[in-house]
Amino acid sequence: MSPNETFLGMGGLAVTADSSQVLTTIGLGSCVGVALLDPRRHAVGLAHVIFPQAPSPEVDEPGKYADTAVATLLTALARLGSARSSLAAVLVGGARMFSFGRAIEFDFGATNVAAVEQALAAASIPISARATGGSIGRSLRVHAGDGVVSLREGRGDSELYRAPTGQRYLGATR
Repeated sequence: MSPNETFLGMGGLAVTADSSQVLTTIGLGSCVGVALLDPRRHAVGLAHVIFPQAPSPEVDEPGKYADTAVATLLTALARLGSARSSLAAVLVGGARMFSFGRAIEFDFGATNVAAVEQALAAASIPISARATGGSIGRSLRVHAGDGVVSLREGRGDSELYRAPTGQRYLGATR
């Protein structure tokens, strides 16, 4: 962990345009980590979505719900100077962590992923990378300085996404 790392718990949401910052969330089972990246502004946002839809438009923790998390990330990134047309999304999580037997066939993870996809599509934000589904938990780190999204599955770490070379983040250090 670096001193410039911000950890988000379940339902957490954060944005930054500080190139030294890393946004991190762990324990993504059926939850979905939604990262939005703006390679022109080196701005990033991250939410740890637990549920597909908010009970009302006004909630205390907008990061908990797919619909309010995406809307809140977009608003916060716009305040940092990001344009929607510059954003790319990365999704992690949405696993099927619970089995209820044949009587109940409900996949919380798939429902969360579908809700995030719908919110992003409504906002015209493309999904550039994803590690969703399956039956294992994951963790996610978003590096603001160079637009790298790293993934931890099981015991292994890997780079899931990197900002395109032609759109290098300002102030990149890697």
